[in-house]
Amino acid sequence: MASINIPQPEPGSITFEHVWTALMESRQQMQEDKHKMEELREQIKKTERLVEKNAQQQKRTDRQLGKLGNRFGEMVEYQVMPCLLKKFRELNFEFTKANPHTVIKDEKNNIRAQIDIILEDGDKVMVVEVKSKPTTEDITAHIERMEKVRDHARLRNDKRIYLGTIAGMIINDNERDFALKNGFYVAEPSGETFNILVPESPYSVKEW
Repeated sequence: MASINIPQPEPGSITFEHVWTALMESRQQMQEDKHKMEELREQIKKTERLVEKNAQQQKRTDRQLGKLGNRFGEMVEYQVMPCLLKKFRELNFEFTKANPHTVIKDEKNNIRAQIDIILEDGDKVMVVEVKSKPTTEDITAHIERMEKVRDHARLRNDKRIYLGTIAGMIINDNERDFALKNGFYVAEPSGETFNILVPESPYSVKEW
């Protein structure tokens, strides 16, 4: 019987073993990639569920804040305002009118300013801004509000003196000094009532 000579691969050439090994490595890589894709899809689903959960939580928080805002408004009207009337009376102000939640509009019915409390007597008007914890930005905004209120009064030939007050549940030293420096009265809790600080030298009460 004649013998069959099987050619031997030349040095450096690609053999069946090389190809088979490459296929197995490719198959393994594909399996690993598939597993990673499944993990990624699962992570995306978890993220989507988390986003939805956070959105629902935000809606609940917004509803709670809305209710809190209503309660704060009621507190301003039924607790803060009577205390302010009493304390300003001790400072010789005889305010006979007190109105919460006042909105000032221009001739085109656009809102120019929103005021938490307005106290009035014959020739003076006290414009009160109430915050749980006033910031310097809140005080600056009240300065701008006072300017708008004064402009509105001028257009109506209202020559009364306009004064401003910052009332807060918690007022830090820096904010208190900033308010007094800008000519505002400052109302802050003291026990079960309020104290009202008057701008004194080197500051003075500002009239608008």
